[in-house]
Amino acid sequence: MSVSLTRRAFLERLGAAGGSAAVLQGAVALGLTPGAANADALSRPMPVGDGRSVVLLGGGLSSLMACLELERAGFQCTILEASHRLGGRNLTLRSGDLIDEMGFPRRCEFDDEPHLYFNAGPARIPAHHRLLLHYCKTLGVELEPFVNVDYNAWTQDDAAFGGERVRQRHFVTEARGFLAELAGKLSREGALDEALDADDVERFMGFLRSYGDLDSNLVYRGSPRGGHLQPGNLSPTAGMLEPGQLPPGLDFSEILKSDFWRYKMHFGESEDQAAPLMQPRGGMDAIVHAFERNITSPMVTHAVVQRIRVLDDGVDVVYQRDGAHHRLRADYCLNCIPAHLLAGIDHNFPPRYTEALNSIGRGKLFKLGIQMNQRFWEDEGIYGGISWTSQPIEQVWYPPHGAHLPSGIVLAAYTFDPAHAELFARMPPEQRYASALSQLEKLHPQAKQHAHTFVSVPWQRMNFNMGCTAKWSDTARSRHFPYLQRPLRGRHLLMGDQMSYHPGWQEGAFSSAHHAIQQLQSQVAAPRVAAR
Repeated sequence: MSVSLTRRAFLERLGAAGGSAAVLQGAVALGLTPGAANADALSRPMPVGDGRSVVLLGGGLSSLMACLELERAGFQCTILEASHRLGGRNLTLRSGDLIDEMGFPRRCEFDDEPHLYFNAGPARIPAHHRLLLHYCKTLGVELEPFVNVDYNAWTQDDAAFGGERVRQRHFVTEARGFLAELAGKLSREGALDEALDADDVERFMGFLRSYGDLDSNLVYRGSPRGGHLQPGNLSPTAGMLEPGQLPPGLDFSEILKSDFWRYKMHFGESEDQAAPLMQPRGGMDAIVHAFERNITSPMVTHAVVQRIRVLDDGVDVVYQRDGAHHRLRADYCLNCIPAHLLAGIDHNFPPRYTEALNSIGRGKLFKLGIQMNQRFWEDEGIYGGISWTSQPIEQVWYPPHGAHLPSGIVLAAYTFDPAHAELFARMPPEQRYASALSQLEKLHPQAKQHAHTFVSVPWQRMNFNMGCTAKWSDTARSRHFPYLQRPLRGRHLLMGDQMSYHPGWQEGAFSSAHHAIQQLQSQVAAPRVAAR
């Protein structure tokens, strides 16, 4: 019995199994979509300061960007930052750097080499994050490619393949081959005839053969896309001076048992993960240092805000530094202190504002980096990219820079699951290290013998952060986000990546700062309009 399948339903099923790239290719094959569109040019209208003063609370990227632009426009700015450094969650750790974790402060013990650094916060820049790239360009931050996907990396799941690791390229190729062969069988049985005409069917058959690397009979028989057996199994010249040998096929039922296909298989096709991605040469904090070099306003660290009073004619701030209390009065305040911390500071915000701040949850995220004194992953053909595992460490990243140097920093744990982040956060640092190494052995049995030293960063325990990406519920965002975007009494403006639809990304921080500047512009312009 034939089954009717519309083009929409076909693309939906294709997307569920093959990801967004499969949908795009399928849509092009059916003549349903054109090429890419161009983005509009960057536009940043600025207010005129005329000597007005602005205090910026928190030294995160949104404050750095806003301060740079406001002082250029004639405002008198001051940044107050509670910690020992600027940059917020833009944190790059090198030899001797402080890891300011509550209860476990320690120094990074990496060897003092330029390539041995660890981006404990943001680590990649998508090509469509236009504000961030604009400042990298104009402030002279040198960028280099970031390898986000390496199909030579591994996937490991205790629920599939007996817990053994599988090359990603092998998994992806086998999954797509099975999918394409199944779709071919359905089309032969007339399942598509009612929705697609003869030309569509012919193009679709060509698409299936290309997508799944099927033979002329629409049968999947393996593909070199999945790689050949490695030289350890064959002669080193296999595939070069003699024929290569395909690895044994994967059982499709085992493929389905693994969770790799649910999103990890298509991770590099998602909005902010798709190539090309970039990184600053030498560490993500190159962005912070570029702002520091170009800002002339006071940037005060170790300044812990104690009290905020928003008044009709300005903002009054009291902060503690060097054991003494200091008072600062400004015409306006731009504030990127995390909402869950800001709500607990002595303030005179109205009840609705406090309720809105308390509605924003704090994210929990954990990273652990290990200095390896041998780049053993390169012996396996891995140069950057991510391996995935069902273990609590979740992800393993390989440095995309420093190829063939004697050592490198491996991100040996990156947890998105709050339960996994909490699991590691409750451990003392040495126990985290031992646990991560033990789990890492399922991907790289040789890892422990090459491990030298480590850093661990549980963001929910880091001083003056106590959390990571802001967590908005749909209800809270609908009710409170537009309200918090507006100036409070025309004087206090909230910003940071928490005040964006892209929390956790530097572009969200820059976008929120851009919006705050526009709001400030409207406040500055209002008295002039009234006077005229």
